[in-house]
Amino acid sequence: MPRDTLPQPAVARRSAGLFGSIRIPGDKSISHRSLMFGGLAAGETRITGLLEGEDVLNTGRAMQALGAAIRRDGDAWIVSGTGNGALLAPEAPLDFGNAGTGSRLTMGLVGSYDFETTFIGDASLSKRPMARILDPLRLMGAQVRAAEGDRLPVILHGPPVASPLTYRVPMASAQVKSAVLLAGLNAPGITTIIEPVQTRDHTERMLVGFGAALSVEADAAGVRTIRLEGQGRLAGQTIDVPGDPSSAAFPLVAALIVPGSDITIRNVLMNPTRTGLILTLQEMGADIEMLDPRVTGGEDVADLRVRSSALKAVTVPAERAPSMIDEYPVLAVAAAFADGTTIMQGLEELRVKESDRLSAVAEGLKLNGVDCIEGKDSLTVQGRPEGKGLGNASGSDVRTHLDHRIAMSFLVMGLASEHPVSVDDSAMVATSFPEFFAMMTRLGATIEARD
Repeated sequence: MPRDTLPQPAVARRSAGLFGSIRIPGDKSISHRSLMFGGLAAGETRITGLLEGEDVLNTGRAMQALGAAIRRDGDAWIVSGTGNGALLAPEAPLDFGNAGTGSRLTMGLVGSYDFETTFIGDASLSKRPMARILDPLRLMGAQVRAAEGDRLPVILHGPPVASPLTYRVPMASAQVKSAVLLAGLNAPGITTIIEPVQTRDHTERMLVGFGAALSVEADAAGVRTIRLEGQGRLAGQTIDVPGDPSSAAFPLVAALIVPGSDITIRNVLMNPTRTGLILTLQEMGADIEMLDPRVTGGEDVADLRVRSSALKAVTVPAERAPSMIDEYPVLAVAAAFADGTTIMQGLEELRVKESDRLSAVAEGLKLNGVDCIEGKDSLTVQGRPEGKGLGNASGSDVRTHLDHRIAMSFLVMGLASEHPVSVDDSAMVATSFPEFFAMMTRLGATIEARD
């Protein structure tokens, strides 16, 4: 969130059925990587469908500071890259605002360069731990200075020649995997990642698309071994960014819980590593129909027709967490309207997001009348079908902790609750989904600013 943005409280009220067709903003993960790989590749990369949220634009500014040229051309963004191995030392600190993905991936990108880069961010990002990224970079020879607990500000200085690394990722994290692969682009020899649990694979797919020599093997147990040959040539590409499933989650869940709703969400990314929420909601009885499945730029895409549904509680297994880690806050909202007790497991990663999302979700649910239990790495939610008694008649605000997904999730909750639901701040929604309010209002949602 920009530093000069004042808090913007908002309130959502019970709404009539949601109707209409929307095209969701571009996928955040692919948008970050499009600008980064385009900025690193030789020649020109043309990007359409880019998510123009503050997080992604901060990544673009960082790539410009590292030597890439980026300009707008109508609906497209044109990136002229430096060529692999030819990034320039930035003249000033790179300010990533609230962008955890942008900052962590860029640390990997510059971690193998023999120059100094300083990373800063807003109050929320500055609280988030960076050790999981910095530890493998140290093993490759990078010198690191950081605030206590390996937090921002971070000053990185790569080695004269980076050492290729064989690294077993200690947790299910696409950011850690991607950061090490990006560092390996400028290291001689083969960088190897061993990934015990598969996470989103946009980095691998896109690197291959840009011309990197990368291979992936999986054993019988599902352990993936990714090998990348460093110092190869990357060539500019044409990229059409599909719609972000993490953003689609909000109108999708809203349509499920608001009675009488029938909406279509067009052009949604359906990469199998990102569809855990849809699978879980379908298990809960959600009426979600996939229309016109297709492949665009190496990624699976479809349109989703979503109709209001009577949801039933389920137990979500821990192994599904990597495929839906950003969607648990809004899944918890769906669970609040389901019949029975929903149990979500394997949620430890939620504690190192924009906020401690697990605590923030539990706190917000309890404030709005939901019986829930927060475990160390789990959340149990007792549903109240039809939203009976949900919301907060006294008008107390959900504390968002500068977290965009907490804000949007609880505003969705208010659309089907008996009482309104308000949040203390919605300004940071612009970091990932700047069209959220206009799009939801167009569908018929009652969401408005509150003094």
